[in-house]
Amino acid sequence: MSKNPIIVFEGIETSGKSTSLKNVIKYLKKNKIKYITFREPGGTILSEKLRSLMLNKKSKLNNKTDLFLLMASRSENIDKIIKKNYKKKVILIDRFVDSTLAYQHYGMGFDKRLILEMNNFLLGKFKPNFTFLSIVNKKNMLNRLKLRKNNNKYDNFKYNFYNKVQIGFLNLANKKKSKYLILDSNKDSLKIIENKLINKIKKILK
Repeated sequence: MSKNPIIVFEGIETSGKSTSLKNVIKYLKKNKIKYITFREPGGTILSEKLRSLMLNKKSKLNNKTDLFLLMASRSENIDKIIKKNYKKKVILIDRFVDSTLAYQHYGMGFDKRLILEMNNFLLGKFKPNFTFLSIVNKKNMLNRLKLRKNNNKYDNFKYNFYNKVQIGFLNLANKKKSKYLILDSNKDSLKIIENKLINKIKKILK
């Protein structure tokens, strides 16, 4: 694997995805490994503005508009973040191309081929080297959502939507088993998950 890989963190809301990312950042800092991180939607200054438009709870944008804004955000990130740091630093991404397939195809029903073609057009040679997928069950997810102080538009769907998205993620993971590690926040403690993460990161960076 590349000395400075592109590593992605995926999962539905409250699955533990962001916590996993923070643990990896802590490990890289401790070991003085150069890295850069960004989230999607979001990233560049423009991409963060697009994120605000998409996730605003009062947003009236339709799902097609959200898809195009997401792709616009990704285009900016590839041009201004990934190209600049590719093979120079470890690139950590909070949601990336598989999130678009999971949410927009499996969750919202958009044509899979369309999303794949859009992603391929934008990415070119830049492909994720490894993905950590965090999963969560219905009970834990709903309980954790209640504790969130700042909900956005994507925190307010019915559970059936999130279930379809998570099934989509698992389908994607099963097709790329060698490049995915599933982290189950339902059965493993935070410490066990952190140990699995760090052990895998060590192997990836060898």
